[in-house]
Amino acid sequence: MRLMKWGFVMLLVAWAAVPAHAEDWPTKPIRAIIGFAPGGPSDIAFKMMQNELSQNLGQPVVPEYRPGANGNISMQAAASAAPDGYTIFWTNVGTIALNQYLYKDLKVDPAKAFAPVAQLSDSPLVVVVPKDSPYKTMSDLIQAIKTSPTPLTYGSPGYGSSAHTAASSLAVALNANLTHVPYKGSAPALQDLIGNRLSFMIDSRSSSLPYIKEGLLRPLAVSGAKRVKDLPELPTIAESGVPGFKVTTWQAVVVPAGTPKPIIDRLAKAIEETVALPVMQERFEQIATPLVKSSPEEFAKFWEEERNAAKERVVRGNLKLE
Repeated sequence: MRLMKWGFVMLLVAWAAVPAHAEDWPTKPIRAIIGFAPGGPSDIAFKMMQNELSQNLGQPVVPEYRPGANGNISMQAAASAAPDGYTIFWTNVGTIALNQYLYKDLKVDPAKAFAPVAQLSDSPLVVVVPKDSPYKTMSDLIQAIKTSPTPLTYGSPGYGSSAHTAASSLAVALNANLTHVPYKGSAPALQDLIGNRLSFMIDSRSSSLPYIKEGLLRPLAVSGAKRVKDLPELPTIAESGVPGFKVTTWQAVVVPAGTPKPIIDRLAKAIEETVALPVMQERFEQIATPLVKSSPEEFAKFWEEERNAAKERVVRGNLKLE
């Protein structure tokens, strides 16, 4: 009897700790953990949405930067936060899809540590070469990758990045060898590409577009399943001779597992309202990062598909990080 009474008391305590309705939340500022330094793609996207998202939630959404280890430091911090809705994880494909397969001893399983809230963007990468490269089309580059007596070199923002795994997947699909040159970010890699010290890159459009517009880089193809609005003349890699090829980079919001469903739904609604704003669509089009409206359930399905695709890319490319 005492055990039953004690159990009832504990249940009441648990109920008291969970807001009964979404309107009870938020009552104080919300921390957004970001796994990369200020000025990077994640930070830029966050700051473009910060004011409007804060207004929709009725509380400030404040960034907390935890850079390092390809986002793993931030992931551990977010996973260990209280599941009360006052910590959100502003993250991307590398951190919550690729890293669990790249790192041998990763301490966090993102699929178990987090609950999905919303996908924010989904953007194909672009294949670029120097302006005076002998490769005029994606088909030219594919032929060179297949037949070059020495492996072509490609740069990336870092080992394990979407750009790296995309190029590695291309090499696997073509049964060819490529030489990877990792950098600390896209900017130095693109400078070496412009200087003809690399053969090509598969990079984010937001990083490459300014150089494409200046005529310093020649775009050859995009890595998604379909062509893109900002570079409509470019074929996909799949159209250029690699059927089924598809790699995109995306950002999303997740929260610690155990966060009450009413809070998740309230946060998802605020994000959806923010993404739907015409001014927001215009801002993100300017940086070649199409926004996505998704429910927690839709994002959960997409996230699972992306984890499976990431695992295949890492395994087939024999990619590992310590």
